[in-house]
Amino acid sequence: MVSRVIPVDPFDLVVFGGTGDLARRKIMPALFRRCAAGQIPDAARIIGVARHDHDTNSYRALIAESLRAEEAEPCHLEGFLRRLEYRSLDATDPAGWDSLAACLGEGVRAFYFSVSPDLFGPLAERLRNHGLATPDSRIVVEKPFGHDLGSARALNRTLAAHFGEDQTYRIDHYLGKETVQNLMAVRFGNMLFEPLWNSQYVDHIQITVAESMGVGARGAYYDQAGAMRDMMQNHLMQLLCLIAMEPPAKFDPDAVRDEKLKVIRALDPVKPHHIVRGQYAAETGCGYREEVGDPRSITETYVALKAHISNWRWAGTPFYLRTGKRLVARSSIINVMFKDAPHSIFGEEAGRHANVLSIRLQPNEGITLKVTIKEPGPGGMRLVDVPLDMSFAKALGPENQNPPDAYERLIMDVIRGNQTLFMRGDEVEAAWAWTDPIIAGWQARGDVPKPYDCGSTGPGDAELLMKRDGRRWQGINP
Repeated sequence: MVSRVIPVDPFDLVVFGGTGDLARRKIMPALFRRCAAGQIPDAARIIGVARHDHDTNSYRALIAESLRAEEAEPCHLEGFLRRLEYRSLDATDPAGWDSLAACLGEGVRAFYFSVSPDLFGPLAERLRNHGLATPDSRIVVEKPFGHDLGSARALNRTLAAHFGEDQTYRIDHYLGKETVQNLMAVRFGNMLFEPLWNSQYVDHIQITVAESMGVGARGAYYDQAGAMRDMMQNHLMQLLCLIAMEPPAKFDPDAVRDEKLKVIRALDPVKPHHIVRGQYAAETGCGYREEVGDPRSITETYVALKAHISNWRWAGTPFYLRTGKRLVARSSIINVMFKDAPHSIFGEEAGRHANVLSIRLQPNEGITLKVTIKEPGPGGMRLVDVPLDMSFAKALGPENQNPPDAYERLIMDVIRGNQTLFMRGDEVEAAWAWTDPIIAGWQARGDVPKPYDCGSTGPGDAELLMKRDGRRWQGINP
C-alpha cells in the first residue's frame, strides 16, 4: 500500500533561526523529504533568516551538508536547494525587515519561530509593524510555551496582539507522529473499542515516554525546566488527552481541541504521595549533576505520577504517567489495561489473564492487542496471552516501514491551514494550571529527587507507586 501524496499550494516559509540546530536537524530535512515526495510545488520558497553573515549560496551549502544523511537523488537535492534563500537579520534590530518583506509573495506566508522563546514577542511585533503579516499569514511557535501559567498567559497575550488564534500554530511534534494520529482512528473509527473505552471495562492506563540519552547539549535549558515542564506538561499531557477525550462531533480543529481541553480541566490535583521525582546518577560520572556541572542540582530527570479524571467516562480509573532520561531504552508507549473477566470458568489453575492494547509511538510504531487463548497441546485447558500485532511495516507494506517524520506532517498542515494537531492557547494555559501546583508543592516541601541508575527503569519508588495499588508497570522495551 502506497500513501497518496497531495501537493500543497505555493507558499513562502520563513524560518527564523534558519542556521540553528532545530532547523538543520529537523525542519530542513522534513521539508526536503516532502519536496522529494512531490508535495511541495516548484513555486514555493523557503527563506532562512538568522544573524549569521551568509548569502544564499553559502546557506544552500550549509543545508546541503545537514542533508548528507538523507539518501537523496541528486535531482531531488538540487530541486530543493533551488527553493532556498537566505536573509541576514537580527530579530531585535529594525534593520532588514523591509528587505525581507519585499521578497515575499502574495500567497500563503508561514513564519517559523525556531528561536529562543524570549524572541517570540519581538518577532510577532516586527512582522506586524513592517507589513509582513497578511490575512493569509501564520506563525509557528516551538515549545516551551511559557515556564508557568503566568508566563504562558503573557506569551499568549503578546502573540494575540499581532496574530489571531487561527493564525497561531503551537507545535508539539508528538502530535505529528503517525501512531498518535492512528490512536484517534482506532478509537473513533472502530466499533470494537469505543464501547469498551471507559471505567467499566478499563482497569487503568499507562503512558510511558522513556529516553535512553541524557540531557546532552540542552543542559542549561533543562536544568531550569526539568522533566515536569519539558515533557509531562506538554507531550504526555497531549497523549493523555487523546486517550481520554470524548468523541468530537467531527474531525475539525476546534472540535478536537474542545474535547482535549475538557480532559485537562477535569483532571484532579495530584496528591504528593501519588508522584515520584527522580534524577539519574552514577559513580562512573555519567550522572545528571556531572552533565550540567552543578553538584547540588535538584532538577528532576524522571517523573512518575498517578492521575484521575473526574468525569462520567473515567471516574475511578487511574492514569499512570512516567517519563525519564537515561533509562534502559528509548520507548514511547501507551498501554490500555482492560479489566479481568468478571468470572473465570477455567479455574484458578488457569491463572489471571487480561487484555492489553499497546500503542507504540517510537520506535517500531504500531499497535498490539494482547488476547488470551488456549495453549496448544494436550493436557488440559492451559491459557496463554498472545499478541495480535499490527506494525506499519507488516500491515501496510515495506514502503511504510519508516513513516514520515512528525515535522513533515505538521509543517504541511501549517501550509494547508489545518490546526487539528496544534495546541490552542486556552489548552496550554489549562495544562500549566494543573502543572504549577505540583511544582510549587515540591518547592514548598524542599523535595529532592530520588537517585536512579543510568540504564535502569527509574527510581524504586515508582515501582512502589504501582505496587500499592496492586499493579505493575509494563516493561520499557525498545
